[in-house]
Amino acid sequence: MQANREIQALLHLVDDPDREVFDTVASQLLRYGKEIIPNLEQLWETTEDEDVQYRIENLIHRALFTELQHEFAAWAREPAPSLFKGAVLVAKYRYPELNIQQLMKQLDQMRRNIWLELNYYLTPLEQINVVNSILYNYYKLQGKEITERDPNLFYINATLESKQGNAFSIGVIYLSLCELLDIPIFAVGLPRQFVIAFFDTQYHFMTPDTEPVQTIQFYIDPVNGMVYTQNDVEVYLKKIGAGHEEHFFQPLSNKEVIIRMLEEMALTYDYAHEEDKAQEMHQLISVLRSD
Repeated sequence: MQANREIQALLHLVDDPDREVFDTVASQLLRYGKEIIPNLEQLWETTEDEDVQYRIENLIHRALFTELQHEFAAWAREPAPSLFKGAVLVAKYRYPELNIQQLMKQLDQMRRNIWLELNYYLTPLEQINVVNSILYNYYKLQGKEITERDPNLFYINATLESKQGNAFSIGVIYLSLCELLDIPIFAVGLPRQFVIAFFDTQYHFMTPDTEPVQTIQFYIDPVNGMVYTQNDVEVYLKKIGAGHEEHFFQPLSNKEVIIRMLEEMALTYDYAHEEDKAQEMHQLISVLRSD
């Protein structure tokens, strides 16, 4: 009861013209976390002043963003954070009311359609041809280049709905499906590109106690499913003057994939002159790097 009285008193001060008073009120309201959002939404509906409505919208966003930072921190601390869940958290930045169960259901249906076409006798390239056929022909996913700088192309729910995405959103779908299907596809750290690769694990039978050696059989561009050889990649690296660094060919962790995704989103928001959103992307990156 005491909390309710305090909240009501604070809400009455949201329209205070004194900026210092409002900042104090905002800090007090945001201490309640996302639980304050229904109160703020109700206040917005009963307010006609557009400036006050803007203040309320900003408070709601700040409450949601703080909650999202907590969710990212919890995800990063998981022993094996799910890549798909990480991408869902990214999408919650733009779509806070996201129906996560519906997205999981869509992913599982895609997995099932691929699984029905797979068998143990397929070569690695044949397996990838099956995945590509389902994703790009059956589901008709269309990849756009990162240079198009459309923030919506990064959001996995928007990609599943519109069938349009970029290397990151489609790449996450691709990687998540392959993980469910036990196909050894991982993202790699090539510069200026988000590329996935088929890894083959080889064992040294002469020295069985040593760790298995992972080698890349081929690369895949998630924008369109095109397959590239090691020579193709070497030519690309030479073209951009990047040299041959060992870490370019190491699998990225799921956390590293999401960080790269957020970094590219920050550039996209900068390009659109939405500096506040770009800064929030960097804040989320800081959360992931601190855990």
